[in-house]
Amino acid sequence: MQLGFFTMPIHPVGRKLSETYKEDRELAVIADKLGFGEGFFGEHITDAAETITSSLIFIAWVLNDTKYIKLGTGTVNLPNHHPAMVAAEVAMLDHMAEGRFIFGISPGGLLSDAELFGNLDKNRTEMFVEAIDHILAIWKSEPPYNLTGKHWTISIERQTVKEIGQGYIHKPYQLPHPPIVVTAVAPFSKGVTEAAARGWDPISANFLLPVWVKTHWPKYVEGCAAGGRKADPANWRVAKSIFVAEDMATARRYATEPGGPYHHYYNSLATKLVKNGRANLFKHDQKAPDSSVTPEGVVSDLVIWGTPEKVVDDLLAFRETTGDFGTLLYAGFDWVDRGLAIRSMELMSEKVMPAVNSAIRKQTQAA
Repeated sequence: MQLGFFTMPIHPVGRKLSETYKEDRELAVIADKLGFGEGFFGEHITDAAETITSSLIFIAWVLNDTKYIKLGTGTVNLPNHHPAMVAAEVAMLDHMAEGRFIFGISPGGLLSDAELFGNLDKNRTEMFVEAIDHILAIWKSEPPYNLTGKHWTISIERQTVKEIGQGYIHKPYQLPHPPIVVTAVAPFSKGVTEAAARGWDPISANFLLPVWVKTHWPKYVEGCAAGGRKADPANWRVAKSIFVAEDMATARRYATEPGGPYHHYYNSLATKLVKNGRANLFKHDQKAPDSSVTPEGVVSDLVIWGTPEKVVDDLLAFRETTGDFGTLLYAGFDWVDRGLAIRSMELMSEKVMPAVNSAIRKQTQAA
């Protein structure tokens, strides 16, 4: 199992923006030094807590301060962008990264963003599919493109001057395109099946109960079969909220108490999702009222915390529920205590993951 990270991020409203950006940049730099293989950054426009408004710009800022880690968009919310602009900007960033870029895409889940761009009452899944189809068509074709769709029409028929390159949109560094991943944020996700059929791979969100994460694997298998490829657990990424400390008292306090970053994160996220009619994501009993969803309950269900030994045991138990997957994406949180946050990453890399992989190898050999 490989180790990466995924951060939305969610910071306390009112924190100085420049500080949050430096903190999220440092997350990537430290992850790179610790051997994390991948790191994903989210983006939203209309949220004071989720401070990264362009994952592409943020990755461009971070690239030269990292050496090995692959950086990905988590995600570009395609209905909020013109496909031609995304095609051009992703191609540029892919060349800057020289192969260290992963293209994460989604329809976008923040409804205030959808309202801002006039998409609230539109079929955003339809827009998402049309947008990525246009992007891929631009990368595989030449000017004048002449792409017609319901939401965007793309053509440079009148102003292409081929002999000097005018009208040309660059192709990515990784051909035919960078690896494409999609976030899976719903149980039994049809999107996972459709993405897998097109050769793309899923990231299961860190705010899903383990029983819901488990439902993504058969949908992935179904999609891979439709696309004529073998489903490989190595290509399945699963995000998880984890905090590791030297002692249980510190771990419990930082990971569970009000005022801590994990409680703050899930209070913000659960409020949004419940308001948007998605309280089911947090319920063991689907008949329970929405009022049963509380930040304390969500933290208890979704956050793995403790000493390295306890976290190892909990991660192996989590894997027993979900089934095998290839990359564990350590979820990023606000650094209320910088020292504890960094030490948790160090313990994940140096103690937890080696023990987890050793246990997996023993299980495999015994099977």
